Amino acid sequence: MAAQSIHIVGASLAGIRAAEALRRREFDGRIVLIGDEPHRPYDRPPLSKQVLAGDWDADRIELTKPEKFEALDLDLRLGVRATGFDLPTRTLSTSDGDDTIDAMVIATGARCRTLRGTEDMAGVHVLRTLDHTHALRAALDAGPSRVAVVGAGFIGAEVAATCRGRGLDVTMIDPMPTPLGRVLGEEIGSLMADVHVEHGVDLRTGVGVDRLEADDGRVARVVLSDGTVVEADVVVIGIGVIPNTEWLEGSGLAIDNGVVCDATMLAGPGITAAGDVARWPNGRFDEGMRIEHWDNAIEQGVHAAERLLVDDADALPFEPVPWFWSDQYDRKLQMAGRIGPADDIHLATGSFEERRFAQLHGRNGRLVGVLGLNRPRHVMQYKTMIQNGTSFEDAVAAEI
Repeated sequence: MAAQSIHIVGASLAGIRAAEALRRREFDGRIVLIGDEPHRPYDRPPLSKQVLAGDWDADRIELTKPEKFEALDLDLRLGVRATGFDLPTRTLSTSDGDDTIDAMVIATGARCRTLRGTEDMAGVHVLRTLDHTHALRAALDAGPSRVAVVGAGFIGAEVAATCRGRGLDVTMIDPMPTPLGRVLGEEIGSLMADVHVEHGVDLRTGVGVDRLEADDGRVARVVLSDGTVVEADVVVIGIGVIPNTEWLEGSGLAIDNGVVCDATMLAGPGITAAGDVARWPNGRFDEGMRIEHWDNAIEQGVHAAERLLVDDADALPFEPVPWFWSDQYDRKLQMAGRIGPADDIHLATGSFEERRFAQLHGRNGRLVGVLGLNRPRHVMQYKTMIQNGTSFEDAVAAEI
């Protein structure tokens, strides 16, 4: 590795883990960490839960203790936005000016989708950053009685659960028949719907949002596609994210729903990508992936950094078993691997009725996924089986 410096664009979970990996591997050159937020890298999962609930302050979610952060000896550039890159000249443009790079890790993450026409409407929120959470928490602290959550995906469901925990009236709206049905399947999606309804959420599924209406510039109601109206003081939009790749358009790098990488996470000569912005072929599942999970950001950040320190002949493919969790009320939902509607399915432990179970997914004779509710030990043990290439038959027969 001839590079004297490495730029990491994105002071994210993937970005800071990349920086730490470089120092662990004894890279003693300059590491430039660029982030468009003013905050040092922090953990995002608590934003929709403990931080939004008011149980945790911001200092509790910092990813690296101050003394360890200082020991990394970073050229830290916070509040700086990447605006362009040119591969032939290796010129990185930012809101602070231009740099010529030796090597680079792209970890710019993703941003929230919004509803057209709501950009300047007070009372409409998304939740992706610490500042988003602070703004939403302040709005909830101001005393609204009616919260509408548009989108019943993981962020929407977690925000709805947190708002119910604060005693607020919550309506959750999604065009799909069941919350999370596209990811979890209709049966488990229906189960999660029941959990929300039992906790007092007014759940509206199978219906979209036509528009938001405001009074004196502040949101007042959500008009649904079936003509019904939901009165709301605060609206939270949770309809997915868009990878932050606009600054790379015309750069010479391949962009297609993320930064396109090879199996080793290389996007170009001396350039890797990691986290929500990276798209790569995962040979373990023979599938192209862009994964928006916490665990993937950690592992991929490390792999992307280490890839810059080895020759092509020594580079290893990045072939993780994806894994995530979502806390909603007293339920911990976890999934490892990849699941699909045509999979062979086996309920390994527990039952849907007691809402404690682990469900196995098999494909072509191999264990490819596990989905669990309040069964964390089982999920992690089956995740290890997926990593080990265990057959579906052996996984079903295993006693855990």
